[in-house]
Amino acid sequence: MIKLRKSEERGHADFGRLNSYHTFSFASYHDQNHMGFRALRVMNEDRVAAGQGFGHHSHANMEIVSYVLDGTLELKDWMETGEVVQTGELQRISAGTGISHSEFNPSGHQSAHFYQFWLLPKHRDVRPSSERRRFADNELKNSLRLVASPDGRDGSMSIQQDAMLYLSKLDHGASLDFAIADSRYVWLQVLRGAVSLNAAQLEAGAGAAIEDESMLKINATSDAEIMLFDLA
Repeated sequence: MIKLRKSEERGHADFGRLNSYHTFSFASYHDQNHMGFRALRVMNEDRVAAGQGFGHHSHANMEIVSYVLDGTLELKDWMETGEVVQTGELQRISAGTGISHSEFNPSGHQSAHFYQFWLLPKHRDVRPSSERRRFADNELKNSLRLVASPDGRDGSMSIQQDAMLYLSKLDHGASLDFAIADSRYVWLQVLRGAVSLNAAQLEAGAGAAIEDESMLKINATSDAEIMLFDLA
């Protein structure tokens, strides 16, 4: 079964400095029918205006993965160390026992466009940690590259959950097959472009919850970028 979550159906908040779309209930947007999928709890597509951002705020017991599609994002963590996550980079934070951090777009002219995903952790109250990673375009091109996993295998980031995150950049006309193991679930999110998923059509910003399927066939109907979550 494939259940679509269309881009235009997402929650939306525009504060000027921040333009945000919520696939699942978040902040003031609440939809009892869209509270998350398996361990995946938050999926936000954010655009932060030049010179704007979020002040220090706290998280605990959450796995937070940020992926910058365009622009840069300056992150200062609970240790007051800072790093600038560039276009094409991912950052993972295991909030564990609790962190405080801030997010800021340091550019004076370009907005920062990024996705942020939150997953519930398998184990609570772990020691907080973070890492940042970039994957080469030739690893992502027309293939599903593992970018996060429970054990950090194949050079992926490590997350505190039985979940595998894959990233792919697809040329128009390219296709991928993904076999789903027994008792596993998949969420597919289209970050850019458009794809067909089995018989379903998904545009940028759309997602799909997949269960009781054994094989996915993904075809790029334009140049596209996708993220696939393989979940317990």
